[in-house]
Amino acid sequence: MTVIGLDDTDSRTRGMCSTYLATLVAEALAETGATVERRVLVRLNPAVEHKTRGNAALALHTDADPDTALSVASELVEQYAVGDDPRTSPGVVVADCDPAAVPDPVATFARDALREFHTLDDALALAAESGFETRGWGGGDDPASAGGDTDAVVGRGRIGALAAVGAWRAFDDWTYEQISYREFERCGTPREVDEASLFAAADAGYPTVWDTVDREEGAAVCVPHAPGPILHGIRGDDAEAVHRVAAAIESEPVERTATFVTNQGTDAHLRDGRLGALRDDRAYRVDATVVHAPETRRGGHVFLAVGDEASDPATTLDCVAFEPTKRFRDRVRALRVGDRLTVCGEVDDGTLKLEKFAVRDLVATELAVPTCPDCDRSMESAGAGQGYRCRDCGTNEAGKVSVAIDRDLDVGWYEVPPCARRHVAKPLVRGGFDAPTHPER
Repeated sequence: MTVIGLDDTDSRTRGMCSTYLATLVAEALAETGATVERRVLVRLNPAVEHKTRGNAALALHTDADPDTALSVASELVEQYAVGDDPRTSPGVVVADCDPAAVPDPVATFARDALREFHTLDDALALAAESGFETRGWGGGDDPASAGGDTDAVVGRGRIGALAAVGAWRAFDDWTYEQISYREFERCGTPREVDEASLFAAADAGYPTVWDTVDREEGAAVCVPHAPGPILHGIRGDDAEAVHRVAAAIESEPVERTATFVTNQGTDAHLRDGRLGALRDDRAYRVDATVVHAPETRRGGHVFLAVGDEASDPATTLDCVAFEPTKRFRDRVRALRVGDRLTVCGEVDDGTLKLEKFAVRDLVATELAVPTCPDCDRSMESAGAGQGYRCRDCGTNEAGKVSVAIDRDLDVGWYEVPPCARRHVAKPLVRGGFDAPTHPER
């Protein structure tokens, strides 16, 4: 077997798509008589500075010989990659081995690429040590081989490409995405997708197929807005199911389709963390207690602070639900000081950007001014340190009393809606969580 990894061929503003290029490579290999057994779409660390859009890298598992694989992939990268964007820095890595038998360090590199950061030098050194061939491009430069190239611009995509090569060994939770591509000359024009058929197909496929639409927002989540060749991408837990949903959508002509195995919707970016030991640009799962009540700030963003009762009370973490998370903010606003949570998200400038949270324990009571048992009116203060009394009945109470709180939350997991979900974040509907779930549709 041969594994082809490629990355960083698109542009934030000028379109193209690495999945499209990988699809063209697969078709070109088929024309040589080779078979592509699997197409893999790997989401990497979403906090990487140099990502184009979704920070996806691609791998093809094929029986083509390595020389043919490198030649075909390189020719198509040179033809289709967005070479005039200074941020685009394509890279190709070709491994002459079975995808399940890549060296241990390459699998580790792939896992770390989703949670940490790699340099190009590290990627090239590991590729050379593993006997992999690489090629890199960047900003109109000529192709550069792995040998001796330490330029951090030319061929930076080889970092993601190497991670894609190691991904099949690195991860064990996989989902599927069926991508339909529009006719290439239509790129940059408004997409024509019939929303009635889209929502009907989404309903028919749910819950096996998820994040196709956002029903409450009326949003077609699977239809991108960037000027690339993707018409729509359907995600789910079963390859046949995503194919059926895609086929049921009425739209402009579909030029070609491709099914990818992917780590999307898996939470593979999250690691267990603890307060006081979190680093920026990494994503964590943290147990904590609400210490400051939620606050809605300018722009509609909702902030709250959490802490750890077992550690220094000064160690707190700000969390935020941004305005684009829509109704999720109401879940955050419903939290109270003392609620015990597990919060999940990426840390940026010391603040955790909430993707989901679990309510572990809710504050059930609060202290309130007592009510007179005879006339059912609120008592008044009897003076400093003298408790409360009813002005009409003369009844007394030594102090405030504990009363039950009517909470708008239950124990369990809450998540951002589909319209705000990151590619790699796991939808609650997929299951496997450690508490009851309250999925968004």
